[in-house]
Formats: sequence, C-alpha cells, structure tokens
Amino acid sequence: ADRQEGLGVCGWILVSLSFLLVVITFPVSIWACIKVVKEYERAVVFRLGRILSKKAKGPGLVLILPCTDTFIKVDLRTVTCKIPPQEILTKDAVTTQVDGVVYYRIHSAVSAVANVTDVHLATFLLAQTTLRNVLGTQSLAQLLSGREEIAHSIQAILDSATEQWGIKVARVEIKDVRIPVAMQRAMAAEAESAREARAKVVAAEGEMNASKALKQASMVLAESPAGLQLRYLQTLTTLAAENNSTIVFPLPINMLESLRQKNRGG
Repeated sequence: ADRQEGLGVCGWILVSLSFLLVVITFPVSIWACIKVVKEYERAVVFRLGRILSKKAKGPGLVLILPCTDTFIKVDLRTVTCKIPPQEILTKDAVTTQVDGVVYYRIHSAVSAVANVTDVHLATFLLAQTTLRNVLGTQSLAQLLSGREEIAHSIQAILDSATEQWGIKVARVEIKDVRIPVAMQRAMAAEAESAREARAKVVAAEGEMNASKALKQASMVLAESPAGLQLRYLQTLTTLAAENNSTIVFPLPINMLESLRQKNRGG
C-alpha cells in the first residue's frame, strides 16, 4: 500500500506498461532486464526515482524493468585511501609533513548512494581535513611518540562523521612524519648531549663504586700482610703470562721505609 501511494496512479500505469513490454518482447527483453550482482556488490534500484523496497538488492540476479527502473552497483569491499603529505603546524610551532592511510568500507549501500554525491571523494577530503585538525593540536614530541593514539582519535572522528554516508572506517595509519633538516640536526644534537650526560653520570657512579670496593679491599689486606704478598705474586703471574720481557718485582713499602731511615741516620 505504501509503495502504491508512493508511485501514484500514473506511476503504476507506467510500471504496468513496462512489464507488458517485457512480456511482449520476451525472450529478447530478458537479457536487458536481468542483471547479475556479485557477492561483494549490492545494487540500489530506483523505480521512477524512488529506491525500490528501501534496501539494496543482491547478490545474485536482479530484475530491472526497462524505462522505469535504474540501478547503481556499490562495491562493499574495503577501500584503501592514501592521504598525500599534509603540511601541518604543530602545537609548538614546528612545520611538519605528515601522510597517512585510511581503510574503510561501505556497510549501507542505500546511504552511500542517497546521502552523498561521491562517497569516496567525500571520505578522502574529510580524512585530509581531520588529519590536519587533529595533528595541529599535538606537539612534535606527542606526534612522534603517540602515533597509535592519534590514529585511533582520527579513526573515531572519521567513523562518527561518515556514519550517515554508510561508511565504516576500519583503520587509520600515520605513515611518515617529515620535519625540516635544521630541526633534525637540532634534535640529534640534543639527543647526543643527553646521551653524553648520562654516560658521564654512569662513569661517575662506576668510579664511586670502584673506590668503595678498593677501600674495602685495602682494609682486608691491611689485616693480613701475607695476603698482600700473595696479591703481589698473583700480579707477577699475570704479567709473565703475557710474554712480557720486563720483569716487575714489587718491594714491600715497609722495607723502603726502613732503608730511608737508615740513610738518614748515616
């Protein structure tokens, strides 16, 4: 009843005449009336300018009446939309060039045909604008370290904006972030200075730990003079193992002190 009210009397007369034309010219007309819709496609059929049954047809065979029906095929497979490099001014006033990729698919063929002129062009332009707007609120450090969070934010914005177009955004990826050469050099110098500072701190901590260990070792050797002599012998063994022609023979410090006192007394 709703369909009859929508088409009107004149509309149903035209549909009847079209159907009669198909019957008269059968079976020749059957080749022009039957359309094949693939598994990954849907057909939106317009009858006298109105969407037939308010839903898409397919997959399989779809009957089209001549003169009154027109149809549009819509591909439901995932589409890859490459966003060209966008020149962006970050929150901390650094000029960068960022490009990305958006993966989306059409989940409602009727909305994609009836609500927007060119759904793919509209999604492409919206992705460009959203990328620029979102990255403009981030600093350079956040942009370099938080790509995944930024991509999820862009995906949520695109998904909500394209819902009325029958689009489902599956994934957004930020491919590359290009910064000026002068900024790259400044960042490299800053990172090198930070690494040198950390290296100096580590070396100072190592010297402090070594001095503490030497202090403890000297206290242990002071309690055992024989242990000091054994340490001398171990050092000689290490030097001899290196095929060294120089022989080092350490003298006890107390012996040198006694010789110095004798010389003074003489």
